[in-house]
Amino acid sequence: MTRTPVVIMDYYNKAVVELICEKYGYKPMQAFREFTASEIHRMLSDKKFEMWDFGAPAIFDMWEAEKITGNPRNSLYLRGDSV
Repeated sequence: MTRTPVVIMDYYNKAVVELICEKYGYKPMQAFREFTASEIHRMLSDKKFEMWDFGAPAIFDMWEAEKITGNPRNSLYLRGDSV
């Protein structure tokens, strides 16, 4: 697996963790653990998926879809629904 550049991962880690904290009231470390343990984080880390085309709110939506349904592909961004 070719990894997404660290600077990109750092941006998403900070931005998505902040969104998780805001919406769910998690402490930053808890939010970071939740996000980095997710499938969407693994997809974001893998350069072949080119997930950086999505903004942080979309990645957060994918994380949330995974949290609720067990699969980040249930996010409207990955299903191809209108946004």
